[in-house]
Amino acid sequence: MSTIRKAYMEISNGIRGLRFHKDQPSSSPTCQHDGGCNSKISATEDGRPASASPRTSKSVVHTEENIVANAVSRLFPAKSASPPLNRHEYPQTPETKFMPSQNSSTISSLLRKTPSPLATSSTQTNQSNAIITSDQNSNHTKQHEDSILHNGKLKRPNKDAIFTPTKLIGQPKAGIACRIRRLNMSMTGQKWTVKPETIHELMMDEKFISQFFFYFPSEERRRMCQVCKKWKSVLYQSVYWVGVMPVIDFKEWRSDTSKRRTCFDNFQQRGFDQVCFIGATDKDISDFVNNIPSCKKSVRSVSIRCSNISDSALENLIRKAAQINNLELSNCNEITGSGLWACLNARIVGLTITDCIHIADDTLGAIAQLLPALHELNLQAYHVTDNGLALFDSKLNSSLRILRLKSCWEITNHGVVNIIHGLPNITVLSLSGCSKITDDGVEIIAENMSKLKSLDISWCSRITDASLEYVACDLGNLEELILDRCSHVTDIGIGYISTMTSLSRLFIRWCVQVGDFGLHHIFSMRNLRILSIAGCRRLTSNGLYGLRHLQRLQELEVTNCPGANSPVCRYLKDNMPKTLIIE
Repeated sequence: MSTIRKAYMEISNGIRGLRFHKDQPSSSPTCQHDGGCNSKISATEDGRPASASPRTSKSVVHTEENIVANAVSRLFPAKSASPPLNRHEYPQTPETKFMPSQNSSTISSLLRKTPSPLATSSTQTNQSNAIITSDQNSNHTKQHEDSILHNGKLKRPNKDAIFTPTKLIGQPKAGIACRIRRLNMSMTGQKWTVKPETIHELMMDEKFISQFFFYFPSEERRRMCQVCKKWKSVLYQSVYWVGVMPVIDFKEWRSDTSKRRTCFDNFQQRGFDQVCFIGATDKDISDFVNNIPSCKKSVRSVSIRCSNISDSALENLIRKAAQINNLELSNCNEITGSGLWACLNARIVGLTITDCIHIADDTLGAIAQLLPALHELNLQAYHVTDNGLALFDSKLNSSLRILRLKSCWEITNHGVVNIIHGLPNITVLSLSGCSKITDDGVEIIAENMSKLKSLDISWCSRITDASLEYVACDLGNLEELILDRCSHVTDIGIGYISTMTSLSRLFIRWCVQVGDFGLHHIFSMRNLRILSIAGCRRLTSNGLYGLRHLQRLQELEVTNCPGANSPVCRYLKDNMPKTLIIE
């Protein structure tokens, strides 16, 4: 569990333990509703009402204060001043039973589950978790209808009646209020001038919520922006959106210019440092650069996918947004090698090019000459040959550490030799789909690239057990090995790599010749953390039972294995509680 999640759970559990008292005690026992009204609510398991009376635009007026009130009241339901009960202890009398409330959900989910304030019919009572006797049912329903309905019209609940008399009087959950104040002091160095007394004041206090929002993921922050203007003004700060990539689909904006303008304004306010374009044209790229002046300094990463932009548009984007250091081009068939020669700058440290039909050896020449600080290169091109890999120079490209060549069908063992001479400091190498690579190429890699941490030779149909013997003997620092769809790898090859003590991630998906004997070799790999044996048809239930010996395993994938039936998966889950079983 991450540190942020632990902190969020700690604060959430503490807040749920706060005790409250009402300035106006009720004279008769009632079942308290989330919004503060004494009513009988029938809810389903996910917190939604079983049925609700129809609403009209005249009967309900949505305001920001009411939205915040509903959200906060459901998150912090009012309780009596009696000592708090344990989580699993609830009073059960002959007259009434109370079930646990759904107050452990996040704020964003609560906003989507606001129930109707109207009392429900007797059919809802049968579905409800709160069971009340028939006498109290009729009394509560009548009192609720008298308080809500007036002359046949729906009355709005008074937010002052909900929040004003509710005050914090204790914190039996290890002092959550003190912990919040210490958090505020450690982050801002300032104390609250006026301590919030009610839940509404606490959730509208800018100092508190500015720290509280850090405990939510970006997906929930996006929904929380819609609660009220106060929350939106706090969340529309760049500090909450670091590392988040917004996706702009220009295909949806061809006839809606107002939506495009609104998106550009929101992008500039939040200060994103990366962006993804889908279906963009030259005009779209020009509008983005002209309408978002901050992108010239803030944007660091750009991804362009399935777009018909030309070389001039790409050059215009990279020239004006000069801080770009990570570039991805996917399925951009108008980009040519000459365009990359004109637009690439020395700041780029990460480059990904996939499914661009005009990319060939001259593109590798531009990359080798114009990007001396390049750290990662991901390339999927069908026309790149061994001659293109010969353009890399060991002195000029000494910073390159990650090289992934996917489905480069023209690369042979000679290209592997060129990689070794031109890029000696590679730590991550992928030759997935390079079907012309043989055991001799893997032997050259094993003998000359001792710094490798990850090796991917999946979908290389000419790889046999001999390659795995070279890997096991010479690559002592290897941590990840991917052998997917290597149809000639057998149990003997698995026995070779089982001697590698540093290996922590092993993928042998659809290696159809691997059976129980090879799986028994894997049982001795105590440092293994991730194992995928998906599609290994020869594995039986007896062999899979032995996976219980891998107690340090964090993730296990057994999909499409005939031997991985329900009893086997149930047995593995019982004996490997710390392992994620993907079945």
